[in-house]
Amino acid sequence: MTNTRNTTPLRALLALLLIVAVVMPGSAALAQAQPSGNGPTASDGSVLDDPFVRRQAKQGLDLLYDMKFAEAARLFDQIDQRYPKHPIGPFLQALNTWWEILLDFSDTSRDAAFNDAMEEVIDRSDRILKQDKQNFDAMFFKGAALGFRGRLRSNRREWLGAATDGKRAMDYVLGVAEKDPSNHDYIFGKGLYDYYAAVIPERYPFARAITTFLPKGDRARGLAELERTASQGYYIQTEAAYFLLQIYYLFEKDFDKSVEYANWLRRRHPGNAFFHAIEGRIYARWGYWRQAETIFTDVLNRYKQGQAGYNAATAEQALYYLARARMNARQHKQGLSFLLQLEALSARSPDDTYFKVMGRLRQGMIYDALGQRALAQDRYREVLAMKEWGSSRDQAKKYLKHPYGAMP
Repeated sequence: MTNTRNTTPLRALLALLLIVAVVMPGSAALAQAQPSGNGPTASDGSVLDDPFVRRQAKQGLDLLYDMKFAEAARLFDQIDQRYPKHPIGPFLQALNTWWEILLDFSDTSRDAAFNDAMEEVIDRSDRILKQDKQNFDAMFFKGAALGFRGRLRSNRREWLGAATDGKRAMDYVLGVAEKDPSNHDYIFGKGLYDYYAAVIPERYPFARAITTFLPKGDRARGLAELERTASQGYYIQTEAAYFLLQIYYLFEKDFDKSVEYANWLRRRHPGNAFFHAIEGRIYARWGYWRQAETIFTDVLNRYKQGQAGYNAATAEQALYYLARARMNARQHKQGLSFLLQLEALSARSPDDTYFKVMGRLRQGMIYDALGQRALAQDRYREVLAMKEWGSSRDQAKKYLKHPYGAMP
């Protein structure tokens, strides 16, 4: 079994690599695509400045965030039909697939389609670059495709492939000319770089050897730049708000700011299951269990109603946190009911997902609380045989020695 605690620093290194590879070229491209009076036109070689592309891509991205994948795909197809040799078409379609993957990383059934689409992006870009080595569109889309593919490989623990894609993507990023820093969309990539380049070396000191060769980051400046994009950007307000939510939730540990951006995302995309579940997790993390329970009850109901995007993986999260809310209220039998539903639902996949493993651990804790020690010990032993997530095995070992709730 892979110990996730040992792979966290490697993820941090890849994060630095992929942030530069994916975000910075993306922000530059979108900045170039933003309407302006003096920018290049499609006839000058930039598809991104075609008003048709701007309109269709913006609408398609909004539909994508609203979990309306088929409708978004139709708009992206229209762009591809207009520019059948350009990498933008398969890239946008791959983003559609990426979000479907994002909703359930335990499901690998879409990986091949995603990788095929990104490979088509790379092939089309290479054909353009053979004719024009400095073509901005081709450089951007090839770098972005390599970066996104690297992100998927990282999530699949294909570390060498992820690092290779990230390095190749950086080579193209460095070739893209610097755009106008007054552009609100452009500053997004710089903001992400500034923030993570400053924070990751602080959290993982060994990463300083790599950051020595990269531009120096600035945490406060990065946050200000990201907040500027979230409030004034054109294309990527949603991305900026989402990254800010992640930053305030995971790194800054700021409840008020996390809620602020979760609310922003929920208002903008009320049908997005991913944002909905994150909102609930914020309240749970800071112990606001009544609010978390209300949110996850809604999430679970939408799953039962078959609402788009609310899949089994989303329901697993809801069941887990509903169980924790019941445990917090010392209503252990109700909590156990949610965990047994979680166990049945997670059985659809052979993978030991986070919620499958932690749900099993929580079962043991509840059995202990109910005085059913033998059943509790069985669950803890099962956790020891499963993939490790965080401190799952340490907790299982602790409760095998001393029942949950008992003083050692």
